Amino acid sequence: MKTLYLDCSMGAAGDMLTAALLELLPAREKMVRELNGLGIPGITYVCEAASKCGIGGTHVSVRVHGEEESEEMHEHGHDHAHEHHHEDGHGHHHHSGMHEIGQIVEKFPVSERIKKDVMAVFGLIAEAESHVHGVPITEIHFHEVGTMDAVADIAAVCVLMDRLAPDQVIVSPVHVGSGQVKCAHGILPVPAPATAYILKDVPIYGGEIRGELCTPTGAALLQYFATRFGAMPVMRASVIGYGMGKKDFPAANCVRALFGETEDAGDTVAELSCNVDDMTAEAVGYAMEVFFAAGALEVYTTPVGMKKSRPGIVIHVMCREDKKDEMAALIFKHTTTIGIRENLSRRYTLHRSVETMQTPFGEVRKKISTGYGVTREKFEYEDLARIAAERGMSIDEVQGAVTACGK
Repeated sequence: MKTLYLDCSMGAAGDMLTAALLELLPAREKMVRELNGLGIPGITYVCEAASKCGIGGTHVSVRVHGEEESEEMHEHGHDHAHEHHHEDGHGHHHHSGMHEIGQIVEKFPVSERIKKDVMAVFGLIAEAESHVHGVPITEIHFHEVGTMDAVADIAAVCVLMDRLAPDQVIVSPVHVGSGQVKCAHGILPVPAPATAYILKDVPIYGGEIRGELCTPTGAALLQYFATRFGAMPVMRASVIGYGMGKKDFPAANCVRALFGETEDAGDTVAELSCNVDDMTAEAVGYAMEVFFAAGALEVYTTPVGMKKSRPGIVIHVMCREDKKDEMAALIFKHTTTIGIRENLSRRYTLHRSVETMQTPFGEVRKKISTGYGVTREKFEYEDLARIAAERGMSIDEVQGAVTACGK
C-alpha cells in the first residue's frame, strides 16, 4: 500500500508541506513551473535549497507581486504567519469570502477533484473562523487566511497530493508550539483559536519551543488529507523529503515526509458458524444472500455428518468484529440453528484496486492485488462473460484477446 507519512514534530504550515511533498517527486523544477501555471493573481512560487540544524531540504517561498514577505511585513513574528494576516505586506488588503475564493479556484487548469480539494480545505478554515468569531460562514471574510499566498499554499499541496496519489496518509501527533502569537485581533494563545478548532480530536502537544508552529492553513491541510493520526507504521520508504520553514529553532524547523510501501498489518474478523440438518438448499441459499447483503466478508458451507447419522452442513459467516452481533441476529432469523459458535481471527490481505481498460470489445475491469512482494492481476469475470456471449467466443479466447490488448 502506497503510504505517505508526515512527521509534524515541528508543526506544519502550507509552505513547509509544499516543500516536503515537492522533494518526493521527480522533475522538481517542472513541478514548480506547473504550480506557477495555476495562474493565481500576483503569485510566484520559488523553490530553493535550505538547511536546518545541518539537514538539507527545500524551502518554497510564495512571492506576492514579486516580493517575499518578511517578518517586518506583518504582526506575527513567525515565519509561517503569512498564512493569516490582515495585509499582504504591500498594503494590498484581501477580504475574500468563499465565493471570491471559488472564482479564483475555478480558473485553475487542474482537475475538478483538485478544485474540490482546495475548496474543502478552505471550508475547514471558514468553519473554524465562523466558530471562533461567532458569525455565519457566509459572512466570513478571509482577512487573515484568505490572501493569495494562502490560496497558493493550499492549491500547491492539493496538486502535489493528487500527483503522489497515496493510498493512505498517516500524520504524527502535531507539535503546535507554545506561548502567544500576535495577529490582527491582538495577542492570542498558541495554538491560535482557529488552529485549535481545526485540530479537534487530533493528537497535539505543546512543549518548550515558544512560537506558533502549526498554522490554520497547515492544520486544515493535515485534517483534510490525513487518513489517520498516529505513530509511523512499519514501512519501506522509497523517498524522503524535508520541507523547511524560514525561522531557526533549537530543533530542525521542518516537516519530514516519507513515501513508500506499507504492508497490511491485518485486521480482526469474526467467524460465526452453526450446524443445521433441517433446512432446504433453497433456504440456505437465500440466507447466504441475506448475510452478504448485510456486509458479510465471506459466507460458505461445508458438509458434515451429524448426530443420529444425519447429513448436515456447517454455515460459516465471516464479518468484521463490530458487525458480529448484527450478523448473529440474522443467522438466528434466517436459519434453524439454536446456537452459534464464534472464533476471532487475524487476517492478512493484499491491497486491492480496480482498473478499467479500453479494449476493442469495450471496457473491461481488471482487479489488481498487491502487497508482501506479490502482484496479482485478474480480469473481471462478468466482463469476460459478457463479451463471450456477445461475440460467440469462449472465456479463454476473450481473456487471451484482452490480455494481448494490455501489452
